Amino acid sequence: MEPKMFCFQCQETAANKGCQFGGVCGKKPQTAKLQDLLIYVTKGLSAITTRLRAEHQPVPVAVDRLVSTNLFMTITNANFDDQRFIDQIDATMSCRDELLEQLNDNSGLTDAATWQYRTPEERLLKADEVGVLATANEDIRSLRELTIYGLKGLAAYNKHAHVLGYADAAIDAFLQQTLAQTLDDSLTAADLTDLVLTTGSYGVKVMALLDTANTSTYGDPEITTVELGVRSNPAILISGHDLRDLEMLLEQTAGTGVDVYTHSEMLPAHYYPSFKKYPHFVGNYGNAWWQQKQEFAAFNGPILLTTNCLVPPDASYQDRVYTTGSVGFAGCKHIPGEIGETKDFSAIITHAKKCPTPTQLESGHLVGGFAHHQVLALADKIVDAVKNGAIKKFVVMAGCDGRSPARNYYTDFAQSLPQDTVILTAGCAKYKYNKLQLGTIGGIPRVLDAGQCNDSYSLALIALKLKEVFELDDINQLPIIYNIAWYEQKAVIVLLALLSLGIKNIHLGPTLPAFLSPNVAKVLVENFGIASITSVDADLQSFFGDN
Repeated sequence: MEPKMFCFQCQETAANKGCQFGGVCGKKPQTAKLQDLLIYVTKGLSAITTRLRAEHQPVPVAVDRLVSTNLFMTITNANFDDQRFIDQIDATMSCRDELLEQLNDNSGLTDAATWQYRTPEERLLKADEVGVLATANEDIRSLRELTIYGLKGLAAYNKHAHVLGYADAAIDAFLQQTLAQTLDDSLTAADLTDLVLTTGSYGVKVMALLDTANTSTYGDPEITTVELGVRSNPAILISGHDLRDLEMLLEQTAGTGVDVYTHSEMLPAHYYPSFKKYPHFVGNYGNAWWQQKQEFAAFNGPILLTTNCLVPPDASYQDRVYTTGSVGFAGCKHIPGEIGETKDFSAIITHAKKCPTPTQLESGHLVGGFAHHQVLALADKIVDAVKNGAIKKFVVMAGCDGRSPARNYYTDFAQSLPQDTVILTAGCAKYKYNKLQLGTIGGIPRVLDAGQCNDSYSLALIALKLKEVFELDDINQLPIIYNIAWYEQKAVIVLLALLSLGIKNIHLGPTLPAFLSPNVAKVLVENFGIASITSVDADLQSFFGDN
């Protein structure tokens, strides 16, 4: 059969080579093509904004937000709504054409900055021309896509910062300039390798910006016990990463008799002091994103998706799924609202009041809130534990969870770790082991959850602080092991950020990315010690020896 699409941006891509007839994520071929076209015209817009800046002309803030939103919409499991992509393509082209007229010099611009279409057929024909495989050279393609996927993750975190009123003009300028450079056929593999690493350094900057935005708005995360059971009130389940959406929902549900539970990556919202004033913000329901079909069905009430990861919903509960922001799925109700606007959640609140209470899945509680501010407050205790040998090593097990049975490796690995080892985690990867009874070391939990995937920045800060405390010359001399699970593009920017900080010997699983060509993978292995996971026993031996 003739392939209908090509996408290899996530860890679960078909046969670890690429989805060609439909996405493992549920994405249809036409949706994949529209996403490719949106990225293409966004590159064209970025080429124009980059030239405007070179001419010392201003670029409107709304354009910066548009670029980040476009990239965010194409992240795995964010948006499956073809009409939303068509509307976004048209809005981007309109913006692009308006800015094009402001250029003093519009000579030599790329086709992405000038292309037009008249019919839907022309739109899809162009999409066929500009996808991933349009770059014939395998290594150049690999480096371009690695950069683009890093930029997608960067854009996601950038958009979250924008929502809270925080922006860095240098980050937006870099994002757009780099996106435009992925169209430049004169760049060599060495040039693109440098671009990949620079993208990682801006990943550090954007995670720092978002950390400032989150903590300045909602306070520094603190050690918190989160309930896992349910109450007898009707309720709304909120998933994703967007804290501002959660804040608006909590404000509007206050006093209505409707409880609010978090799901998946929204769990760490409980750690922020500002959200603790809401008595109807009652706990976490369920596990990582990939289990939502069973868990959303059992919840009984409406679900609000604020960001990825959305699994195409079953008909049995689709009428209870609401999307907002960059998320979309045809047939689900979408709650509009631009940055700076107050969204109206009255429809989902009214819906919740008509639904049965949630079916209890489990009981007990979780403890989290170990972001950098909280961990540094415990620094003396942690340093003493390291010096007296109570803690021998830390294992960073951040990143993503996913459907593959191979990911059970991370549960087995956590259970098999020596008792003098502490896990540092962030992201939904934690659901593979955060409910295990792994105990404590001198009162310090053996699983320290820093928060969402963007809070991997906290783990980097903790490592840098320990390097300073122990007066080491090299961050790689710390007793820290990196065994990271990845799934989608936010994990890519986290990985590139760690590499930019000089961290080496990161193990990545459950597979190395399909978008790494053999030559590019070889560079990462030789220069940074990147390795794939093997078996639990073999990796434990590699990391710990005979302990």
